[in-house]
Amino acid sequence: MLSCFLFIMKKEYQPGIKYKLFKTYTRFWHDRVLYRKTYWLNTEIIPPDGVPLLVVSNHQNALNDPMGILFSFRDRKANFITRADVFTWHPLFSKFMRGIGLLPAFRLAHEGEESLGKNQEMFRLSERALVDGCTVVMYPEAGHQDKRWLGPFSFGYTKLAFEAAELENFEKEIFILPSCNHYSDYFHIQGQLLIKYGTPISLKPFYDLYREKPRTAQRQVNDLVRAQIEGLMLNITDLENYDTIDFLRNTCGKRYAVKHGADVNCLPEMLLFDKTFCARVEDFAAQEKAAADTLYARAQTLKNELTVRKLADADFDKNPRLVPSVCRLVGLLALMPLWLISLYPNALNFIAPHLILRRMTDKMFTGSFLYALSALVTIPILYTLTFILTWMFTAWWIALIYTLLLPAIGLFAWYYRKALLRVVKQIRFARFKKQNDYAAVRSVRDAIYAQLDTILN
Repeated sequence: MLSCFLFIMKKEYQPGIKYKLFKTYTRFWHDRVLYRKTYWLNTEIIPPDGVPLLVVSNHQNALNDPMGILFSFRDRKANFITRADVFTWHPLFSKFMRGIGLLPAFRLAHEGEESLGKNQEMFRLSERALVDGCTVVMYPEAGHQDKRWLGPFSFGYTKLAFEAAELENFEKEIFILPSCNHYSDYFHIQGQLLIKYGTPISLKPFYDLYREKPRTAQRQVNDLVRAQIEGLMLNITDLENYDTIDFLRNTCGKRYAVKHGADVNCLPEMLLFDKTFCARVEDFAAQEKAAADTLYARAQTLKNELTVRKLADADFDKNPRLVPSVCRLVGLLALMPLWLISLYPNALNFIAPHLILRRMTDKMFTGSFLYALSALVTIPILYTLTFILTWMFTAWWIALIYTLLLPAIGLFAWYYRKALLRVVKQIRFARFKKQNDYAAVRSVRDAIYAQLDTILN
């Protein structure tokens, strides 16, 4: 079974000017627009260029996962192999992907056993590239997950690594570098992304064992790699209660993060706290099942109330008042004409991917389409059209300046919308406080915090 994505990064290849310009362009939209903040941690421990290196990571967010790793290697060009089914979406899309160096990888669970033979050439080339000092990146879960948890690993990556070493009679040392990705938000722009690397694992101590017992050597290496990735990432193992635990993490957990000195706006700090928070909740559930069931039931009740009433949990602490909230709404409405002007053409960049996503069942492609379709299709077309239309009625330099400002104008439109929705929720909450149901909902929330105080302190 193959991984979903695989990169081959060649040390000897010096990227040309076209590639550098293309990467600079795509990196801008990735680092400045798709994400508000990107973090690449522990990059200093990556072995130097020319050392055979296999990077292995968890997989959660479709195309965005490999793009994050790609941009963490700032001076390398990447050729990568991706899941075969995406080549069936549209002939033009397939032609484009092949044109930029992508090739299909066939998987047992998706394309069938008869298609696996097509992967042999890709494996041979990858093994040769690895032992020659290139960098290969693989996702052994063989498909992205839809939650923050680590799925079962295929041994395809260990097989590739040891067979690469065998090409040179085990004389070259090959390293496996565990890695993890973590997102503040899978589905919207202006979130945060984190790529964190672990400690390189040398395969050299396992060469003798592999000669005698290949599967045992692969299993031992896999255990080491998986243990590191689990330690790096947020891995919520209780999938039966995943949604409830994740709800607690995103609501109540933030209060405890602040209480313990964590910056809720810093994703690396929140990752460390979220791991502790979720681990303690899961440990509590394992030891006190009845009490945990009560906690989960209360959390689900609170979640349902917030969803139905369209409220934000944080407002229970912030306690917004009606008159100040209405004043903020009036101020935002005064800016609405400016917001309406800012919608063109950026609103189309946001809407177009969602029109395609409606036909797809896998919601984890949301971020990929928001980035790829916008950066590669709608933005170049719509921005060029805007430049031409503006030039027709003004000077060329005015059209150029306006076009260059469109990303900032688009971000204004996005944050205005967020601010408007936020103040509407605050008004809704201020009105809810006067209703009879408020006391009951507040009581459920207080009971949740009382239990969490016991668990976390």
